[in-house]
Amino acid sequence: MTTIELLRLYRFGDYALFDLFLAFLGMYLIAPLLSRIFRFIKLEIPKMNWVFLTLPIGVVLHILTKANTNMTKNFFDLNSHYLIKVMVLISLILGFTGINRIEKDDKNSDKIK
Repeated sequence: MTTIELLRLYRFGDYALFDLFLAFLGMYLIAPLLSRIFRFIKLEIPKMNWVFLTLPIGVVLHILTKANTNMTKNFFDLNSHYLIKVMVLISLILGFTGINRIEKDDKNSDKIK
């Protein structure tokens, strides 16, 4: 058994805790870069909002890449797995609540509105 297989043995339902932890940690680490990129299109997105958006972004990216993971399959299963649907939707709402638009005022300084 390889190390990655050993780490993925610990699960919460159908989901490997190692995979979830790495997804949230990765998003936390790249959040400052993503926030800087989004400032160019006049959006201020705090680091914590990126962490909340980890699951919704993950589901969308898995759909776009046609990667059939347990979470993606369970999210689109209409007859069960309501907890994962609620978790993804709540995290989507929490992720969007702190996003602010940046407007320039007369003194050429950025102001968050």
